[in-house]
Amino acid sequence: MTYEELKKIIDNLHEEIMIYDNDYNLIYLNNASLRHYGLRPEELIGKKFNELDDIFWDNSTLPEVYATKKTVAKRQVTNLGKDVITISVPVFDKNGNIQYVAQNVSDIYSFNEFTKAEEKSISIASTSKEDNNEIQFYIQNEEMKRIFSFIQKVKNINSPCILLGETGTGKSFIAKYMHSISSRKNRPFVTINCSCINPNLIESELFGYKKGAFSGASTTGKRGLVEVADGGILFLDEISEMPYDLQAKLLLFIQDKEFIPVGGERKQKVDVKIIAATNRNLEQMVDNGTFREDLYFRLNTFEITVPPLRDRRDEIDGLTDYYLKMYNELYGKEHTVSDEVRKVFHQYSWPGNIRELSHIIEKTVVLSSNKEITTTNLPKSLFNLSVDYSIEKYMDRPLDEILEEVEKKVVIEAYKKYKSSVKVAKALNISQPKAYRLIKKYTN
Repeated sequence: MTYEELKKIIDNLHEEIMIYDNDYNLIYLNNASLRHYGLRPEELIGKKFNELDDIFWDNSTLPEVYATKKTVAKRQVTNLGKDVITISVPVFDKNGNIQYVAQNVSDIYSFNEFTKAEEKSISIASTSKEDNNEIQFYIQNEEMKRIFSFIQKVKNINSPCILLGETGTGKSFIAKYMHSISSRKNRPFVTINCSCINPNLIESELFGYKKGAFSGASTTGKRGLVEVADGGILFLDEISEMPYDLQAKLLLFIQDKEFIPVGGERKQKVDVKIIAATNRNLEQMVDNGTFREDLYFRLNTFEITVPPLRDRRDEIDGLTDYYLKMYNELYGKEHTVSDEVRKVFHQYSWPGNIRELSHIIEKTVVLSSNKEITTTNLPKSLFNLSVDYSIEKYMDRPLDEILEEVEKKVVIEAYKKYKSSVKVAKALNISQPKAYRLIKKYTN
């Protein structure tokens, strides 16, 4: 086989192949880029990583590969809303330095079976004892202490639990902690984000399917995440986004711990504890007919409402130290934070909560030249945040209409500023598919 023949084959593989040199330059990309990003390879080759990151994908692997010199696998969403898994592999020179990073980018829904590495990056995780100790040291707020005391009481109860609270308050973090201290800690912790998956595929992701169940299905079938989670915990993040017609099947599964794979005939039984989470008002959704009342009451057997960061200001210093230590270790830095920065953090309203704090600290750790991070390193948004919510402006109008108007203004302004759904999602602390849907809704 000649070089030209080999290149032709790789150029036309269904899987995307992307290669960077040791200076973050994209030096090769095959034709799968058209499917994932809407651009041909020649439109992207030659660009720096920072010209592409946060525009064409989120949750990047490359910086972590360079920092750890290890293979990294992560789930990502592209600018076209494609749900993919990216596996980045370092290639070393004779001196042990990274010479290239080769990436394999695959459409998640073309998988027949996930490998163990892919399962970990997509849906399976565990929390170590060390992580538990880390979690405990910044719990200073009285309400959070009450929540963690409550968790201790229900940790081994098999009934469902639902976590409520604004986006970015740490619901996923708490769910993992609940798993780590429970009797199920040595079994899988499986996550499915109901807003990030094609609604037509959630059922087959949850319950699996038999061979030939639908067009494009694997000839060998596929086991679902409820089966993968057997003996452990299934975490249903953003449960409010689950399609209404699937909610009845989920209710039956929660009650009986039995399911029938798509295209199957026989029931299968598993032992799974359900933890769900949402940032939306499920009671209001029940009243509006968009969420089943019986499922809501089944899920909230044990209900935990996580307060926003603005109501937990006594934990800001601890969280700052926690993320500063984490990102210093990840990127090989030794940054400190000035007292002025801490004052700004305490005065800021934190609409994105803990997630926003984490992102800001990561960005400043990476970009700051001096050892001490000062207010000059902080985003301008921390110093200027004002929105007109005066009641006179909205008198005598339905609340849903008011909320939609505000949502529309925010989404349109964010899209004008950031130009891509990936950046809008990060700015508003929502999933990229949700940002894509809102942009399409309000700009068409």
